[in-house]
Amino acid sequence: MWPDNETERDFLNFSGVADTVAEITVQAQGRPISIGVSGAWGVGKSSMIKLIRVALAERAKSNSSDFIFVEFNAWLYQGYDDARAALLGVIAKRLLEEAERRKSGVQKAGELLQRVDWLRAARLTAGTVVPMMFGMPPLGLLGEAAQVGKKALGAIPDALEGNTESSGLLRPKSDSSPPEEIHAIRECFEQTLSDIGATLVVLIDDLDRCLPSTTISTLEAIRLFLFLENTAFVIAADDSMIKHAVRRHFDGVDETLVTNYFDKLVQIPIRVPPLGTQEVRAYLMLLFVEDSELPLEQQEEIREKVCAQLAQTWRGERVDRAFVAKIHDALPTDLVGRLDTADRLAPLMTTTSQIGGNPRLIKRFLNALAIRMTISNAHGVGVDEAVLAKMLLFERCASPACYEVLATRVNNDADGKPRFLADWEGSAIAGEELQLDEDWDDPFIREWLTVPPRLADIDLRGVLYVSREHAPLITPEDRLSSDGAEILAAILEYPEVGDALHERIAKLPRPETTIMMDKILERALQVQEWGTPPILDAGLTVVAADPALGARLAAFLRGRPAAQVKPSIVPKIGDQPWAPDLLDTWYASDVSGPVKSAITRARKNYGNL
Repeated sequence: MWPDNETERDFLNFSGVADTVAEITVQAQGRPISIGVSGAWGVGKSSMIKLIRVALAERAKSNSSDFIFVEFNAWLYQGYDDARAALLGVIAKRLLEEAERRKSGVQKAGELLQRVDWLRAARLTAGTVVPMMFGMPPLGLLGEAAQVGKKALGAIPDALEGNTESSGLLRPKSDSSPPEEIHAIRECFEQTLSDIGATLVVLIDDLDRCLPSTTISTLEAIRLFLFLENTAFVIAADDSMIKHAVRRHFDGVDETLVTNYFDKLVQIPIRVPPLGTQEVRAYLMLLFVEDSELPLEQQEEIREKVCAQLAQTWRGERVDRAFVAKIHDALPTDLVGRLDTADRLAPLMTTTSQIGGNPRLIKRFLNALAIRMTISNAHGVGVDEAVLAKMLLFERCASPACYEVLATRVNNDADGKPRFLADWEGSAIAGEELQLDEDWDDPFIREWLTVPPRLADIDLRGVLYVSREHAPLITPEDRLSSDGAEILAAILEYPEVGDALHERIAKLPRPETTIMMDKILERALQVQEWGTPPILDAGLTVVAADPALGARLAAFLRGRPAAQVKPSIVPKIGDQPWAPDLLDTWYASDVSGPVKSAITRARKNYGNL
């Protein structure tokens, strides 16, 4: 499983963009700068922010630059605190901590924090701060709130009692206006940075997750410090969501002004590059490498070389399984298989609109795949991961109607195979003209049919089983009542409770018990060793309620390969009326000596044998 968190490990060759942002910030040499990192949900903006911080830290060491970092996530404060006040507070506290550590600029940093605290105490919320910052007087009830704020600003906190110098500095004049108070905070902030001798880098993330009011509050707080010396703001957000917030907040504003609002805040716009097939393939492979048993140093070597190769893809270089195998020629067998899966799926995961090369959606796809493989292993279903991945992709990206058709065909086939796909797969792989049914005539399905492995000759019942979270695969044609479906689900999942279900099964009509036996025998086809598997208990439970079905169970057991029959099954079925003929058949076949001995003992124990 892969956590859905940002990372400082570059899997997508984003370091080139991060290095560019870092270099721009360093070259600004203390001049104010604002950089917007834009991109849709899940494309990697948060990881880009982390990489930018790492790149700046590295340059600080080599270029004698000095940065103070503040990371702010407005989404975390939404509903708990005013985002504007929260950002001011986070910046002020961080500067005070740094000033105390450096023993420089402590007085100004303390003054800044107290001014910010007074603003918060004055409850200058969204309705008053915005007009104040434009130099407009607050009106009505909002004006009353502003007067309360001014009184709070005029009060001297206990911490400064007796400090004449600070008291005189912090107490605003009786005729000071709100814009003058805001101006005092800006001057105090700028002087603090000058005294400390460092550039403040504020990294704003998850702004596009916030409600419009929180988004605007945060942007207005950014504007308070924006374009002051020794400041750099890096704002990660989907610009379309920012425009939506502006549009909602300033109802009726001209569309040109909506666009200009964010553009005026951001001097340098940078967009997270979309992923192509090469990047998606590399991302899939590196996630599989991260989840492998390779030592961390080998994982890191592969990551570095894959990212270096991605930087050369414009020259025609490829990142694929063969390239990774060259880095380490002794990769674990299971990892090689997963790299093959990445090779096969990358083109579809890049082009299909449901995933579109989105890193977060890719990771969620792989997590869903991992969960289903865990279910498969826990229940002994034995699903092939490549087959499951292809089916999961179809489930996510094809229409629900097509998936239902596929599941129904598999469920109704005696061997659980989607045989109807055979001709389509053959033509698609051969590059021949493909005539699909109307509902299936879709570019995604056409490409999906070419992806190995071919499914037409594969039993997919196990795949559908783990894909439905243990629910029995029941099609409308099964015509099971709700009671019958509930009993079937219980008996397949917990065969040991069969005795408790006997009376309920006996009350079902014959067509439903017949369907139940069909489902049990379909599941039984997955069993490779016939001693006392749980599915046998399920079959015996139904036979006990409807003895006529005993002949079907006997016929199924008679068809099991002799090598699969184990001695323990003989006493399990020995008292069944249909057992003599079945045991005679086994005894005359190539079953093992221990099985024949068990049959001999059973004949002595049961006179009719």
